[in-house]
Order: sequence, then structure tokens, then C-alpha cells
Amino acid sequence: MKRNLLYFVFATVPFVFACNQSDKKADTAKKDSVINQTCYAALFEKDSAAMIVKTMASGKVTGSLLVKYADKPQNNGKINGKFNGDTLLVDYRFNTGNDTTKAFTNPLAFLKKDGKLIMGVAQIETTLGRSYFVKGKPINYEAGKFTFSEVNCK
Repeated sequence: MKRNLLYFVFATVPFVFACNQSDKKADTAKKDSVINQTCYAALFEKDSAAMIVKTMASGKVTGSLLVKYADKPQNNGKINGKFNGDTLLVDYRFNTGNDTTKAFTNPLAFLKKDGKLIMGVAQIETTLGRSYFVKGKPINYEAGKFTFSEVNCK
């Protein structure tokens, strides 16, 4: 009998711990509200892009990015990251074209300058299925394709 009781106690401990963790996550989500939302648009030759940047109370940044190419399928997805000084570093999780079964994730960097966000270009490496900027290699903001200007949010 004692053995069954002992098994029962060990079996319920993970459930109690999991319930407490979900309560903490809910409290954190309530505290982390949007404090600012800015919409941006950019053009480069025949390509265009639109981005919504939401700054959270915690300092995190979320939003969306849509890139429409003239000669290729569009990329549409979500951004998640944070500002590091005047640089916005995000992970861009997106789908290409109408294919929603396969998502890609790439790091993106934007330099905030004069109220605009300039997309940078850098060397990317992939390790264990996750892409990162190569450490020690600079991000080139002069070679970037898009410079995003603030626009009214619709």
C-alpha cells in the first residue's frame, strides 16, 4: 500500500509543477502589453515590403513582415526580437507564396536612423536547423535592399 501511495505522489508532482508554470506564464503575458505600434513600408525597384513593429512593455518586439517581389512569390510572416541600441534584431518566420505547409526562419537586422529602418545584409550560417548571423562578420546597412519609412497603420 505504501508503495502505491509513493508511486501516486511521484506521478502527481509533475502535474502540480506544470500547473504552477502555466499560471506564471499567464501572469507574464498579462504584464507584457503593447506600448507602441509603428507601421512601415519600403520600395526597391519593382519589389515592395510592409512591416508592423509592436514594442512590448518588456522591451521585446513582435510584428509582421510582408515582402512582395515582382518576379518571385511573396514572403509573409512574423517577426520576433528586440532592439539593441539603434539596431533591431529579429527572427523572421515566414511562408513563401501560397505554401503554408513549410515555414522558413531567417535572422534580420534593421538600423534605426532618422525615423527609418534600414535593412542590413550579412552572412548567415545554419546550425542544427537554426539560422544565425555569422559572429565576427559585420552587417552591411549600405547594401540593404529596403529602407522602411513610417506610414499610417490601416
